[in-house]
Amino acid sequence: MSGLLERSEVRALLSEHPRALVVGAVRRSIDAVRRDAADPGDIDWFSLIESELRNATRRSLRPVFNATGVVLHTNLGRAPLADVAIDAVREAAEGFTNLEYDLDTGSRASRYMHCAALLRELTGAEDAIVVNNCASGLILALSALARDREVIVSRGELVEIGGSFRVPDIMQRSGATLVEVGTTNRTHLDDYRRAITPRTGAIAKIHRSNFTLSGFVAEARVEALRPVAAEHGISIVHDLGSGLLIGLDAYGLSGEPTASEAIAAGATVVLMSGDKLLGGPQAGIVAGASHAIARLRQDPFARAMRVDKMTIAALGATLELYRDPDRAIREIPTLAMLTSPAERIRERCVVAAADLTVAGIGNTVNDSTASVGAGAFPTYGIPSFSIALSGDPESLERSLRGGDPAVIGRIAEGRLLLDLRSVPEKDDRRVVAAVIAALR
Repeated sequence: MSGLLERSEVRALLSEHPRALVVGAVRRSIDAVRRDAADPGDIDWFSLIESELRNATRRSLRPVFNATGVVLHTNLGRAPLADVAIDAVREAAEGFTNLEYDLDTGSRASRYMHCAALLRELTGAEDAIVVNNCASGLILALSALARDREVIVSRGELVEIGGSFRVPDIMQRSGATLVEVGTTNRTHLDDYRRAITPRTGAIAKIHRSNFTLSGFVAEARVEALRPVAAEHGISIVHDLGSGLLIGLDAYGLSGEPTASEAIAAGATVVLMSGDKLLGGPQAGIVAGASHAIARLRQDPFARAMRVDKMTIAALGATLELYRDPDRAIREIPTLAMLTSPAERIRERCVVAAADLTVAGIGNTVNDSTASVGAGAFPTYGIPSFSIALSGDPESLERSLRGGDPAVIGRIAEGRLLLDLRSVPEKDDRRVVAAVIAALR
């Protein structure tokens, strides 16, 4: 090993990297040659050591291009941020902020003040609090409003969400006792009414993610539950999930309630995600009655679930865009990708496909069906177009996945498809360049 370290090209690496990293790369290179029983005289040692060093210094979290056609792809980080949100994060990260400081009085303040006014304005809620994700918001709400008491929930809403996490398991962490009512497919208002006892603290309504129930079904909506809850002085906790702030019916996506509609329906608190249809950073937003939000702020869980200055900056900048819905559609990448006309996706695919053909990469442009992702609009397919690459799809997929940056497509009907519906239009040229580099 000492002989390799004395080579001039390897010594040059020591001026760029810590000695321990270079030594480790040399050792792994020697082990690899021994393992493969290769002739050391035939090895390009510098290239091998440099490759090992590059792998050792590569960041674990890396940018990728999402060409799967799933716009809110949970495994790929869900919603990309708007430019103004990225700028806000950069500003907050570069120095100090008034995170918990009142500039008017010079005294300590709460970090929860920063997005509350915007959320009140946009949803019609009396108050709001932001925590680190929607699941933590659910735990916090039940802890504050129903700890050591009972929470009534329909059996048809005890769903499993991503990563094998189940809503009832999450809810029980709050210290509340779940009382299941109804059946998988039908739960009536009387089911809730009969389950109410002096120990009841809340009724929970849970948005079903990733699936829908159809056929012989029934459920009690928040509007119907509201007078029952008011009669007994108990809270309604509505986990809305998606965080939709403006309706998308005009773009063929209907059936998902907006946050303002959910607030108006009469729930005590409404919960939603920041990184789904809202198009912001990962966050859990709880909006609703001021007396309930005050209890959430005072709950010990609130500190464990609080968000940092970068999340607040990104969410605040994203929420400001919603003051002009047309601007929000244009500038929030999630909304822009979901609402882009299919013909525009086809035009982009044709341009990208032509560049790939010039580079010697065979392909065709085909119609495709994209999806929203993240459990929102689970039954809706969005008309789209994709580039089908010629060749063995598994081999192509591995090559693109191993690129820097990686391009993630999807294999369907024996072809590797690159659906540009889930690619921000400004990234088209970069995607083409990444495909060409990976396949060459």
